[in-house]
Amino acid sequence: MKKNFLGTIFLLSVTILFSQNPNLYLQTSEINDLMVNYDADKGSIRRFYSAGNGSGFAFAASNYNLPERRWRLQELIQDYQSRLSKIDFDKMSIHGKADYILFNQHLENEKHDILQEEQTFSKIKKYFPFIEKISTIQKPRIRGMSVNGEEVAKQLEDLNKDIITAIKRIKKTDTEDKELTDYAQATTGAYRDVLKDYFNFYNDYDPLFSWWVPKSYTATDSLLKIYGNTLKAMGVEKSPQKDDGSGIIGHPVGRDELIRLLRAEFIPYNPEELIDIANKEFAWCDTEMLKASRELGFGDDWKSALEKVKNSYVPEGKQPEAMYDLYKQSVDFLKKNDLVTIPPIAEETWRMIMMTPERQRVNPFFTGGEVLSISYPASTMTYEEKMMSMRGNNPYFSRSTVHHELIAGHHLQMFMNNRNKTYRNFDTPFWIEGNALYWELLLWDMKFPRNASDRVGMLFWRMHRCARIIFSLKYHLGNWTPQQCIDFLVDRVGHERANAEGEVRRSFATSYKPLYQLAYMMGGLQFMALKRELVDTKKMTLKQYHDAILKENSMPIEILRAILTNQKLSRDFSTNWRFYKG
Repeated sequence: MKKNFLGTIFLLSVTILFSQNPNLYLQTSEINDLMVNYDADKGSIRRFYSAGNGSGFAFAASNYNLPERRWRLQELIQDYQSRLSKIDFDKMSIHGKADYILFNQHLENEKHDILQEEQTFSKIKKYFPFIEKISTIQKPRIRGMSVNGEEVAKQLEDLNKDIITAIKRIKKTDTEDKELTDYAQATTGAYRDVLKDYFNFYNDYDPLFSWWVPKSYTATDSLLKIYGNTLKAMGVEKSPQKDDGSGIIGHPVGRDELIRLLRAEFIPYNPEELIDIANKEFAWCDTEMLKASRELGFGDDWKSALEKVKNSYVPEGKQPEAMYDLYKQSVDFLKKNDLVTIPPIAEETWRMIMMTPERQRVNPFFTGGEVLSISYPASTMTYEEKMMSMRGNNPYFSRSTVHHELIAGHHLQMFMNNRNKTYRNFDTPFWIEGNALYWELLLWDMKFPRNASDRVGMLFWRMHRCARIIFSLKYHLGNWTPQQCIDFLVDRVGHERANAEGEVRRSFATSYKPLYQLAYMMGGLQFMALKRELVDTKKMTLKQYHDAILKENSMPIEILRAILTNQKLSRDFSTNWRFYKG
């Protein structure tokens, strides 16, 4: 009786508290606890099953997944999927249902990546017949058990013989796919870290270990380094697309993988449909570009109009203040039209740096977030490089991208993501880049460009985003080579050639994922479609819509739509929103 009474009092207290502060639960959902615990558990496993635990109290996990870690992470994912399956989905709020769907998809994505890595490891496992010996040596270190220094030295000497034999054997081996030999070298490095961590734990603390082991360990470390380099030297590029003269070699993923990735991002279109959409948007850009070209006196010769705009570049040393002036113009426009809430600290705390010449090779244009990285020539660049950098970052081009990179784009996004529903860590370029691109589309419609030169600058970027969809998909479908992608950007969009090369290199020869480049325009079109559904029908004001987006944090936009429209969701929800009506 007493227990029931206390429970009633507790529930009454919570009800009163909530009625006094209705915003108390804006930061959570029924799945929040599960998601937070998963991230913490995953972090614990990654740090424990790490190639090198480091030293001191700040143990940092290496990025390499040892076999033990892969197995343990798969087990963890299975455990959390089991927990999810036991939740009564229908009794949850829309926020809980959305988080359920997103978290389950997140677990599926992580499981897929681990299984893919397991398949890659199975292809190189033959090069590591001595892995079990390293694991046997290392095991006592995990819980600090005493070891016999003489026995350890003998184990290492036996290991050294195995490594020497392996080096001799692979020198007689045929070439191997470079992607696999790079991974094999990383594997060798991981096991060097394992032994380094083991050695540092005992050496100087265990007198007999310190007397017996150092010489043998030094030899082991040296041999593993040689082995890794020897493995890497075996590698030859076996990508379906060879070097076509551009020097850019990536790995086209193919149509099936593109479709899998699109479904994981809740995009119901196939690659061919997305290319069709890009071409339709491109046709609109062409029409508008010709209008601006005629207004500038160049008739239908839009490339000459583009040349005039490019040659409006900022004089030496004046780029940072020119970018700041553009920033003020865009923020003043946002405030004048009351388009979004801008917290004062967000305005106060963004800052600038100058982009290095090395980084400009793969990222020719400035980037943003809390730090605006300004792309402009340095003294070490050649005359041609300097001109391409200045022309490609002229004020008319930059007018379209300052608000993309700062406010209300990436800086405001990151600022708000750090303060709203932080447990939602579903980073997706369709939200991150799509929302920033949405502002370019919206501000165009709201007459932010002041004249024909402004319109040419903004249209250049809009054409560029259409082109990204086409060239990235055609590359990954195996239809185009990197050089064809470069030529397309130069001929169809009007890029400086060096900037086009940097754009293609960034797309295919770095860590960017296959859908990243198409996510700008597709995400922007999704946000525009959702605006038509919520704002144009007077269900929300523009400011309410924009604030709501930022308060839900990053996620696939179809799920954001479900939240904002209070859509009925099912446990087995799959993508179905055909958002493009152009």
